[in-house]
Amino acid sequence: MCGLVTAVSRSAEHVFGKFKQGSIRLLSGLGVEGDVHLGETVKHRSRVAADPTQPNLRQVHLIHAELHDELGARGFDVSAGQMGENITTRGVDLLGLPTDALLRLGDTAMVEVTGLRNPCKQLDGFQPGLMAAVLGRDEHGGLVRRAGVMPVVLADGEVRPGDSIHVELPSEPHRPLERV
Repeated sequence: MCGLVTAVSRSAEHVFGKFKQGSIRLLSGLGVEGDVHLGETVKHRSRVAADPTQPNLRQVHLIHAELHDELGARGFDVSAGQMGENITTRGVDLLGLPTDALLRLGDTAMVEVTGLRNPCKQLDGFQPGLMAAVLGRDEHGGLVRRAGVMPVVLADGEVRPGDSIHVELPSEPHRPLERV
């Protein structure tokens, strides 16, 4: 399975969206250089308030551009970085990946998927109804989170729009993604 990086974004401050860049640098065990969520321990404010010593399993945020397309068709105006993602992808079923899937991004960067992003109410502050639009229900009534995946960085590297994404699945049995 392979795909493409369509955009990269970061923000040095706790603001809702992130700003598109020509490239970002991933740092092993830390995240995106210059991004507010960079670090070995949690940086998301709600997680810091609960326990600032937790490991940072949300070092990088990826969203599939196909979600932006779907949201656009439903009347939302959302583009790369605006939902807080660092890397926007196309052609990879991010939500269908198992826990611990590896993504090789560009020439040297590699991340390991830890789980699903849990969308928050800030989405509705950006555009009313957006939070409900990125949540759904499966055939058993269970909650389905569609706002991207969260990995940790295993190997340093520059990531740019146009870079390839190669997926390596872990050994079976695969564990489905859960909220992190």
